[in-house]
Amino acid sequence: MIAPEIKNIIFDLGGVILDLDIFKSYQAFSKLCRYRADELQARASSQLFFNEYEKGWMTDTEFRTALRSFLNCQATDQQLDEAWNAMLLRIPKEKYALLQKLKDSHQLFLLSNTNNIHLQAVNQIVFNDTGDSNLSNYFHKEYYSHLMKMRKPDSEIFQCVLTENDLATSETLFLDDNLENILSASSLGIRTTHITSPEMVLPLFA
Repeated sequence: MIAPEIKNIIFDLGGVILDLDIFKSYQAFSKLCRYRADELQARASSQLFFNEYEKGWMTDTEFRTALRSFLNCQATDQQLDEAWNAMLLRIPKEKYALLQKLKDSHQLFLLSNTNNIHLQAVNQIVFNDTGDSNLSNYFHKEYYSHLMKMRKPDSEIFQCVLTENDLATSETLFLDDNLENILSASSLGIRTTHITSPEMVLPLFA
């Protein structure tokens, strides 16, 4: 359960609200090139363009060009987008219901490291599930890294959310599946819970 003094909850998206399997994208990419999925995953950690795209420093076209170079292939835009989106699985209906319930009693925020191609795909998932065009009905405000030109775990992105909404850190809980992001938020005084599997979220608010 969350502490009674918590008035504000900041949710990460992938791995917390949205079920995610990043390796599925590497598997899909491997079908477009001569590299194995595990080789691509190992090489990706040294590629700066993934983070640059999440910061909105690259256009979709520039990102796809960088992907083709990384994969050493000539895949079409559609093939690249489908492989890139393969990691995005589903939002369980129980998560929608939880957010609707929590929104009545808490200020809810979404803070996600994402990008334009993924956000379009997520919005399509939401539309297919609920008829809503995006997640705006489930949060008081959404923050997406590529639109803010900054990303977690940089402290500036957390400070932006706190300042813009006049949130007290002692009354604010942040949920994320990435430990580095959790540690960064915690260093600012934000209360945190490290989500090690998406199934953890519902019992927290039971």
